[in-house]
Amino acid sequence: MGAWQSYRLRLQRKRWLIRAFRKRRDLRAVANRTDRITASDLLVFCTARNEGVRLPWFLKYYRDMGVGHFLIVDNDSTDGSRAYLAQQQDVSLWTTGASYRRSRFGMDWINWLLRCYGHGHWTLTVDPDELFLYPFCDTRPLRALTDWLDASSIKSFPAMLLDMYPKGRIDAQPYAPGQNPLEIASWFDAGNYRISRNPRFGNLWIQGGPRARLFFPDSPDRAPALNKIPLVKWHRSYAYVSSTHMLLPRGLNLVYDEWGGEKASGLLLHTKFLDTFGAKAEEELTRHQHYAGSSEYLAYAAGLQDNPDLWCRWSEKYINWRQLEILGLMSKGNWA
Repeated sequence: MGAWQSYRLRLQRKRWLIRAFRKRRDLRAVANRTDRITASDLLVFCTARNEGVRLPWFLKYYRDMGVGHFLIVDNDSTDGSRAYLAQQQDVSLWTTGASYRRSRFGMDWINWLLRCYGHGHWTLTVDPDELFLYPFCDTRPLRALTDWLDASSIKSFPAMLLDMYPKGRIDAQPYAPGQNPLEIASWFDAGNYRISRNPRFGNLWIQGGPRARLFFPDSPDRAPALNKIPLVKWHRSYAYVSSTHMLLPRGLNLVYDEWGGEKASGLLLHTKFLDTFGAKAEEELTRHQHYAGSSEYLAYAAGLQDNPDLWCRWSEKYINWRQLEILGLMSKGNWA
């Protein structure tokens, strides 16, 4: 990369940090317990709206993983989730009625909280429907992974988003609060992924899976991005650029070997497609707060109108992380 392009990226990073500083005024603290954060705590950052049915399992999943504190922005929920989160002693909660779209889809708010509270911590930025997997997660806590990353001088860790779905209609089985969503959404596409490299930011761009297969069959380049970098040893000078797809400084995006080789990587099991999805999609179509005029949700509505079933004869049922490593969807690299 040339000096001019590097300079432009530095300017862009400063721009995102200035935006985050300005957007801090959108946030009102409901329960600020950040004084309880210890120097060694692993932190989860999240933006949510009307995700009350998912929150009990979401919190339990990451608590069991070893997360010490949650920093959550509630975007004007109306389902009681704000009151529920305010009661959780390991949650710091902010609320806002400001535009999700005008905050760069929540990333200005998250960048501000990361700058204020994430500095020096391993931070995991995820949505309430994303369950983080990493090599040996069935036997080793998340702290074991971050200790290894520290010892290896690695500051960021990637995780491909893997869409999970039921066999049959997605509205056939009701999901209950506190239930493991993988009991219902236990299937995934083992293949059907395309990978390219973003020349400007250096990150891989991954698309495919059931959303490309069903909702964007004629224009797969418009399918949602599946590449994410959710786990970062945060520094106050860092900034997420587009969701958690890429960061600045650019070096944080260089998380894969050039030939898809042996660097360790994880997965985010994406449990969006439960019986709650129909109501969620309808709400988002009404709000028009998502990327490109909510075109993704328009595609969902059209694709699921007649047959809300993502399963196909090539679908594979989820067993564990080792299965996903064998399929080449994640790697333990040289972490043995």
